[in-house]
Amino acid sequence: MSITPEIEKRLNQLQEKYNAMGQDMISYLDGLLHADFLTYWDYIHLDTLLSLQSPKTPFPDEEIFIMYHQITELYFKLALHECKQITEAEILTTTFFTARIKRINRYFEALTQSFEIMVDGMEKEQFLQFRMSLLPASGFQSGQYRMIEIYATDFINLVVADERQNMANAVIEEQFEHIYWKFGATELSTGKKTLTLKQFEKKYAKTFIELGKSVSTTNFNSLLQQFKYKGESTKELEEELRQLDVNVNVNWPLSHYKSAVRYLQREPEEIKATGGTNWQKYLPPRFQRRIFYPSLWSVDELENWGKGWVDKVVSEL
Repeated sequence: MSITPEIEKRLNQLQEKYNAMGQDMISYLDGLLHADFLTYWDYIHLDTLLSLQSPKTPFPDEEIFIMYHQITELYFKLALHECKQITEAEILTTTFFTARIKRINRYFEALTQSFEIMVDGMEKEQFLQFRMSLLPASGFQSGQYRMIEIYATDFINLVVADERQNMANAVIEEQFEHIYWKFGATELSTGKKTLTLKQFEKKYAKTFIELGKSVSTTNFNSLLQQFKYKGESTKELEEELRQLDVNVNVNWPLSHYKSAVRYLQREPEEIKATGGTNWQKYLPPRFQRRIFYPSLWSVDELENWGKGWVDKVVSEL
């Protein structure tokens, strides 16, 4: 077979590439000659992926519970991939910034829309039995989700609402002690930290604090303000950030709230969530008032944050 101009061109390009790296191209071609063709299942490690479900009980629906949470964490990893591209960009433009926020919004929209699969896909009685074998583990302990929050806004906006004004000038280590989610993982009867929270802090506290410091001037809210200060047009970016605020701080937690109401609300008293988390106070946005971009919302929108969604969910149950 003759060497076509196209093949010759690419061989020359390869030669230049390997020469620049001080490598012998012939050796690499020998390796290519003996290499097997790539398969789909090897490329995505399918066998390993499908072996990662290890139910703790014989209830069939526990496997649904496991797989959905694994899918969720993969979506969170996709979101963090975009977060890093934004905060680590050497030259960040509003166009690039907006495109990446749009991707994150799509990930969260897919998660929120798919949550019904788990909510409607498990029998209530199965869930209420196998969940007791998972203690003290809880979806509350998703470190990736907390990292997305830290990338998204100034750390002070993650402080519990009634402490934000007092902690406005505090260092991140002090603000971390008042971060909102700690108050959702306290024992309902004593107010003490649950084992779930103690485990979580032991594993991730240092990581969260270091990340908060590293993105103090490159988190999404800070970057938005920098673009506005320079007089750049941010209209489209602001629209995507408003949607991100709704997706992460309203729609996603309220999907969980709807699930909790369905599975854990029982008269005359509510059933404790896995790990003892106080879901009644932790999940509804109107209690947490966690808002990434306060400057992008009206006073009325801020005052009624998430209220309409909660009322709608409860009325449907």
